[in-house]
Amino acid sequence: MARNRASRRLAADVSLLAVAAAFAVPLAWVLLSAVDPHANLRVKVPGGLTLANFHAILTPDITYTPLLNSLVLCGGATALTVGCAALAAYPLSRFRSRLNRPFLLTILFATSLPITAIMVPVYALFVRVNLIDTLQGTILFFAASQLPFAIWLMKNFMDGVPTELEEAAWTDGASAAQSLVRIVLPLTGPGLAVVTVFSFVMMWGNFFVPFMLLLTPEQMPASVSINDFFGNRGMVAYGQLAAFSVIYSTPVILLYVLVARRLGGGFALGGAVKG
Repeated sequence: MARNRASRRLAADVSLLAVAAAFAVPLAWVLLSAVDPHANLRVKVPGGLTLANFHAILTPDITYTPLLNSLVLCGGATALTVGCAALAAYPLSRFRSRLNRPFLLTILFATSLPITAIMVPVYALFVRVNLIDTLQGTILFFAASQLPFAIWLMKNFMDGVPTELEEAAWTDGASAAQSLVRIVLPLTGPGLAVVTVFSFVMMWGNFFVPFMLLLTPEQMPASVSINDFFGNRGMVAYGQLAAFSVIYSTPVILLYVLVARRLGGGFALGGAVKG
């Protein structure tokens, strides 16, 4: 029995190590190739270290402007998504209606729609309302595409906040809006962090939407401009591509670090309704 248990544990450890290696090897290639003067598709320790790849890409046209566009697009769309998700999830969490379930099922259906299936009508609509090739139009579509799943997440977190806390605030004269802002949202800090990080990451790596809705090269985000490193006839600047990937990943990592404490938090509200 003990030998069988040890064999199963060894098999599980080997499987986990294989999965970890599958994730670690691409990351190792990016980090090593970024400082390799002769980078290629092989994962290898550089013969010599160089910062020339970073110097080559740290220009307004290649890095600064696309990154700024990405921050404007994803930051604005994330703020809009989180705000609308909170406003939509609150009544779904607190008020019971026969329409709640059909509405939630409709939202669930909306999350399953592939983005490529709706881009043609969206493109035609944006042309008619003069939102094509505009940052604000792309922000609106980004927010609309992420909103269904954000509502689902936010509602589940709001369900964990005891209604007794709001009832006590209502007794003191607070309105529903005041209880949402001063009680529910502060107590759903981990939920807000999860929705923020999830929405931002999904938008940050989205290539297809800005590629379709934005036409001016000066407005392209970094997720689209990274395609410029793939030249004609299979020629790729691997070192510069890796260096750009490192810089491109930095905002997402910084966002996660900033909200890590909120992500690790929980709803320690068990004693808040006692006594």
